[in-house]
Amino acid sequence: MPYENANIETIARGVCLRDGHLLVCKPAKGGRCYLPGGHVEFGETARQALVREIREELGQAAEAGAFLAVTENAFEQAGEPHCEVNLLFRLDVPGLPPPPAAPRAAEPWIAFAWVPFETRALAAANLLPAHLAADLPAYLAAPGRHTEAH
Repeated sequence: MPYENANIETIARGVCLRDGHLLVCKPAKGGRCYLPGGHVEFGETARQALVREIREELGQAAEAGAFLAVTENAFEQAGEPHCEVNLLFRLDVPGLPPPPAAPRAAEPWIAFAWVPFETRALAAANLLPAHLAADLPAYLAAPGRHTEAH
């Protein structure tokens, strides 16, 4: 269904794996989770945006590594249509505590957690976009070869 006034956002997201766990972000009040990262601002690359967002959200230095995939996600938020174009990168954040210790957020409205990197655990954690629970292993196995619309 086409929307003339849909919001289309470009988001840089990181896939940070440690000890068989995936780093996820969620609202501090709970709910669905998503890969850490955020909006790409005018004048910065997606990798720069990811590193900046991690510094803002976690207060940690990070390195955005290999490009993994691009995915599209259309949804409604507060009754308004949105579309995200998510650019996924490997992400290394050396200063984070290892799983299962939850990394501390630098911003009060978000929280971070380590989720076992297995399809059922990611789906149970309500990872958004939902297809990532099943598709992330393929993205990691063949970086940069995936363009998905969901």
